[in-house]
Amino acid sequence: LNDNIYYILAGHGGPDPGAMGNYDGHTLCEDEYAYDIALRMAKKLLEHGATVYMITRDNNDGIRDESVLEPDKDEVYYLNKTIPLNQITRLDLGCEIVNELYEENKKHSEKKQLAINLHVDSRSTGERIDMFFYYKPGDNKGRDVATTMMNKIEDKYNHHQKNRGYYGSVKPRNMQMLRKIIPTSVFIELGKIRN
Repeated sequence: LNDNIYYILAGHGGPDPGAMGNYDGHTLCEDEYAYDIALRMAKKLLEHGATVYMITRDNNDGIRDESVLEPDKDEVYYLNKTIPLNQITRLDLGCEIVNELYEENKKHSEKKQLAINLHVDSRSTGERIDMFFYYKPGDNKGRDVATTMMNKIEDKYNHHQKNRGYYGSVKPRNMQMLRKIIPTSVFIELGKIRN
């Protein structure tokens, strides 16, 4: 992956914990799990030679192996920019940071650039979906990347969890984090925090 640059945004953070669930008397916060998974993804990408920018950061939380991740509100954006509480302002700032990095890297490099936005789904407790992927409507490259990701995940499920089945999808969606980010972007919803 030496010719690739990735911008990884873990959903929510700072004053916004995102979706919340309960497990064995503990509160589960989407931002903590999305961040942990984003760090694990970044580590793998780096191991394969990619350039990675963690847009969402928590300076005192690295990869954690606990079954319950304790919530906090100290996440920041790249270069220690405060994550705003207002949702539109927060999303705009995340897009702005990615776009500035994209433009700067585009001046100095021919590397392919991709933004990945990770979230943990919060739909009903009874609905079972493993992972699903969104891309910007009309962005064929985004659709192809999302489809490749989903197919690879499905292959891994079939190999490591035989007979379990995989429930995911790839769909276009007109979301701010897809619409306003310049590089090809994929929005990933993981699991169910309430299931």
